Amino acid sequence: MPVVRMKDIARELGVSVVTVSKALRNHEDISAETRARVLQRMRDLNYRPNLAARALVTGRSFIVGLVVPGLLHSFFAEIAKGLTSVLRKQGYGLVIATSEEDPELESQEIEQLLARRVDALIIATTHLTPESFEPLAEHEIPYVLIDRRIEQLPAPFVGVDDRTVGFMATEHLIQAGCRRIAYIYASNMSPAMGRLEGYKRALERYKLPIVPEYIRPHDDVGDATDDTAYATMKELLEMPERPDGVFCFNDPVAVNSMKAALNAGFRIPEDVAFAGSGNIRNADFLRVPLTSVDQNSVAIGERAAKMALSMIESKVKGSDAPAARPKTVLLEPRLVVRQSSMRKP
Repeated sequence: MPVVRMKDIARELGVSVVTVSKALRNHEDISAETRARVLQRMRDLNYRPNLAARALVTGRSFIVGLVVPGLLHSFFAEIAKGLTSVLRKQGYGLVIATSEEDPELESQEIEQLLARRVDALIIATTHLTPESFEPLAEHEIPYVLIDRRIEQLPAPFVGVDDRTVGFMATEHLIQAGCRRIAYIYASNMSPAMGRLEGYKRALERYKLPIVPEYIRPHDDVGDATDDTAYATMKELLEMPERPDGVFCFNDPVAVNSMKAALNAGFRIPEDVAFAGSGNIRNADFLRVPLTSVDQNSVAIGERAAKMALSMIESKVKGSDAPAARPKTVLLEPRLVVRQSSMRKP
């Protein structure tokens, strides 16, 4: 079959190629009726835009790259959903890469995305130092950090205040009647460290002791296949004075910790109550539904997409004005209370 071009569609409909292009990009300059006519004719002729040619003409690939630690944790899948809902309306596609919590693999994936000439990157980084982002600065590629941040790196960020998350979950356990509250976390992640601060602040606010033995880092970061949290929880349950409440820095850690408690014969929440963070999709369907802090994951994706698109447009237009200070967008977390913490104080 012959290749259908935009100018063929324009000629058939009696409109300009620019109008066809704007219809394809859902541009506001044309009427809904004209857009519908153009899009219908594109479907009739099975039109497929030549993305390589468009990239050569415009200097843009109309692709945004997303780099996340993994997709087994539904939190990042929800973020991808939010990103896509915004990007597709502006004619952009999303390419997803996973780092598997490996900083070296993350750098390799970023290099691959740069080779594909993505217009921007959105990254939940596993790196801890700003030096790893120097290649992006050299390529002058706009990027937005999500969920995880590097304090020394002046970069746009979209997420939540993790200290608020930690305080909110710990305060809830206290108000549910818990007095010996443990915290299980990953020591090499910025969200976990921020939530640790919030956990300590809540204990101090309610004049409860901060017991170092109750604060337990574990080697892995708590994805859906993690079992180190299970072992960590077993150790806590074997203490002479075991905790009666546990805050886990994310939901996969909480799920594995609850599994350890149930397998050891403890009742949830009567013997030990649990709270997590991330509000995973299946939290309601667990053997004991999990209380969790919802981080507005879809909204994180939406805001990050809008920020990335704005940065792309600024780069395309060019400006001699001094670079603006990178934006930080903190969304409001929300506590979702379920059976795992419903104790009678």
